[in-house]
Amino acid sequence: MAGLTITGLHKRYGGFHALKGIDLTIQDGSFAVFVGPSGCGKSTLLRSIAGLEDVDEGKIAIGGEDVTDLRPRDRDIAMVFQNYALYPYLTVFENIAFGLRSRKFPETEIRRRVGEAAEILGITALLDRLPRHLSGGQRQRVAIGRAIVRQAKLFLFDEPLSNLDAKLRDEMRGEIKRLHKEIGKTMVYVTHDQVEAMTLADRIMLLRDGRIEQEGAPLDLFERPSTGFVASFLGSPTINLIPGRLVTRSGRSAVVLDTGESLDLPAQRAKLDDGERPILLGIRPQYLTRAAGTLAAGHARIEANADLIQPTGTRTFVTSHIGGVAVTAELAAHDVDNSEGRIAYALDMARAILIDPSTDKVI
Repeated sequence: MAGLTITGLHKRYGGFHALKGIDLTIQDGSFAVFVGPSGCGKSTLLRSIAGLEDVDEGKIAIGGEDVTDLRPRDRDIAMVFQNYALYPYLTVFENIAFGLRSRKFPETEIRRRVGEAAEILGITALLDRLPRHLSGGQRQRVAIGRAIVRQAKLFLFDEPLSNLDAKLRDEMRGEIKRLHKEIGKTMVYVTHDQVEAMTLADRIMLLRDGRIEQEGAPLDLFERPSTGFVASFLGSPTINLIPGRLVTRSGRSAVVLDTGESLDLPAQRAKLDDGERPILLGIRPQYLTRAAGTLAAGHARIEANADLIQPTGTRTFVTSHIGGVAVTAELAAHDVDNSEGRIAYALDMARAILIDPSTDKVI
């Protein structure tokens, strides 16, 4: 196993500055995910680690060894690509064995490694087939098997599930997580899908415009985002952002919406200076519930029309307009029906996120 350390990494394409001083450390045996919107630099960063892109400044070390200027084949990495990159006229066995044959491994060692990888991935019965006879999920397992037999220090995944349908993506996420637990190697995974990032990662690096906006454990980023961008990117459905003013008087704070409603913040929520300032109130859909009877401590009540009701079987999503913007509540399946008009909501203000709209920073 080997960890990964990147220091001061910059990459430019002419006048476009793709990576702007990336610093990160990934511990041995961990599963790190680079996530972010299209064009944020996550794939460029992964390709730089692999040696498929030359960097302009900075250092890349794998297992303590500086590999910045080494060729990809000399970095002891294994990479799984988005498009599988299988040889169409080679059998599954030969596709998995290809890298070992090119490195002149003995035939007995090749058969042992391919057999072990096939067993781990559940594709032993497919070893004699050609790629065109496989499903998308089976092809992706073959691509992963080709990486496993390398027994490399570091495994890199470049959006490997983006070509699969929703059901197969769910299955393969579980397979990749199980694989990481079984082989215990350091894995770095790129995706634009925040659900993949949250379910797979030990540690998330959320990129924005060539920089790491925030990194940490998945729940840390979800519950304690540093910016509105992080709060909005993670979570499905996305967080509700309601404009208003943060008003503090004599140590008591409330968010006053443009429509006049005042939502008190719990005393322990924050110690804020007296005064007023513009604010975005961030509240995740699961913390916007139906108000019934006496409100729980730290909750605020507000009423709104149910403009759109979307049952999903296990949950029901209700869209209302609060503070002049569309807001989504995630309710239990039978908490609301299509005949309802006005709903009383309870907002869990202890879990509210307060964002300064001028800086995008969380207060």
